[in-house]
Amino acid sequence: NRAGAGGALGTGLAAQAAPDGYTLLVTNTGPLAVAPTLFPNLNYDPARSFAYISIFGGIPLLCAVKGDSRYTTLAEYAAAAAARPEAVSFGSSGVGSAGHLAGVLFGMQANARMLHVPFRGAGEAQQSVLSGDTDSLWDTLAAHSGAVRAGTLRGLALSSERGVASLPQVPTTVQAGFPGVIASNWFLIAGPAGLSPAIAEKLDAAVTAAMAEPAVAERFTTVGVVPLAPKGADAIAAFVAAEGARWAPVVRASGATPS
Repeated sequence: NRAGAGGALGTGLAAQAAPDGYTLLVTNTGPLAVAPTLFPNLNYDPARSFAYISIFGGIPLLCAVKGDSRYTTLAEYAAAAAARPEAVSFGSSGVGSAGHLAGVLFGMQANARMLHVPFRGAGEAQQSVLSGDTDSLWDTLAAHSGAVRAGTLRGLALSSERGVASLPQVPTTVQAGFPGVIASNWFLIAGPAGLSPAIAEKLDAAVTAAMAEPAVAERFTTVGVVPLAPKGADAIAAFVAAEGARWAPVVRASGATPS
């Protein structure tokens, strides 16, 4: 695991590895769809540096408030946020994170400018909401689903078209009247460009078999993983390109800069 630059450091190292099937990249939305806009001098190109193998699925982002918050629906939350600039604050796991960008996307769709409060992780963001210092959070579902089930957080919406089995009481942004707020922290596996198609197919078969194992499937359901359709290198590459184009204006609107 090579941390740094929101995953871009490790992603660049994987791109430079030998395409022999022994060095692989497991990454998410940030390095492939956000970093190309955020960082001007990446040493990899999502369109040319990788041989895409499998996509595991995506985890929607959660908009949540304190359990006893005056906001009971996403519509009420949106109305308050639109009432005046920065009337509503939201926490996330950091500047440029999936949660930050989901909150910005929501603000764009709701014609509202919310106050973003970045934290060093999901735990800090949650504690700030529970203490009342921050009005809400936009963050990865898996980090907060336990608090929603316990009632200490109230989930207002999931940024997806379909709900998740682990939190059936939380509506989606589509159901809540904001169909343009679709955001997913998706995960995939790839190899360096030049990887043999035969090796890629063997690895894809292994991933597919692993994901079908009951314990793995149950874990994915618990953390809220939503299946995604792309299958095969070309389809995954097209999906990554479309996500990069979709997130570029949101990244620019967020004001995020390389740290």
